[in-house]
Amino acid sequence: MKKKLVLIGAGDFAEIAYEYFTFDSDYEVTGFCVEKKYLLKDELAKLPVVPYEEIEEIYPPSLYEVFVAIPNSQLNRLRRRFYDDLKSKGYRFATYVSSHAFVWRNVEIGENTFIFENNVIQPFVKVGVNCIVWSGNHIGHGSVIGDHVFLASHAVVSGFCKINDSCFIGVNSTIVDNVEVGRDCVIGAGAIITKDTDIGKIYPGIASGPAKVSSLRYYKIRD
Repeated sequence: MKKKLVLIGAGDFAEIAYEYFTFDSDYEVTGFCVEKKYLLKDELAKLPVVPYEEIEEIYPPSLYEVFVAIPNSQLNRLRRRFYDDLKSKGYRFATYVSSHAFVWRNVEIGENTFIFENNVIQPFVKVGVNCIVWSGNHIGHGSVIGDHVFLASHAVVSGFCKINDSCFIGVNSTIVDNVEVGRDCVIGAGAIITKDTDIGKIYPGIASGPAKVSSLRYYKIRD
C-alpha cells in the first residue's frame, strides 16, 4: 500500500512534484495545500487544494506525510518557513530520489529533499534537509550540501566542496575542488568558482568577484 502524501504548494513545482511522486515513488499524492490568501483554485491534478491553516484537521500528521513543493523563493526562505512550521506540528517529510539518478550507496540525503533525474551523486556526499537538486547535476565525492539549498540544472560541484545553508547554485555553474560556498550565496548561471566565497554574496555569470549588492539585500531578507 502506498504512503499518503500532501504537497505544500500549488504552483509549477508542486505540479511537477505530483508527477514524479505519482509515477516514480511509493507515495500516493492525496492533495495540495496553500495559505488561504493564495488559495486561487480548489483543485489541481483532479485533487483538492485546501487551506494550509486547516492542514492538521484535514490531513492529520498521524496519517499523512508532507513534502514542501516550493522552489527557491526568497532565497529558499519560504520553503524553509513551511518546513520548520510543519516540523513543529509533528509531520513526517517525504524525500524523492529519481529512479533515473545515480546516487552512490553511502550518500546521505535529508528529509524533504528532491533529487531529479540524471544527477550523479558520488560516494560520501551528504545532502541536507529541504534541498532541491534539479536535473543533470554532478556532486563530487566527499562534498557536503547544507540545508535549504537549491541546485539548478547541470551544475558541477567538484570533490570535497561545501555548500552552506540557503544557497542558490545556478545553471551550468562550476565549483572546483575543496571550495566552500558561504551561506546565503547566489552562484549565477555559468559562474566558475575557484576559491571560497563570502557569506551572502551574489557571484554573477563568470565574474571572479561578488556583486556589490548582497544576496540578503537583493531578496530583502532581514534575519
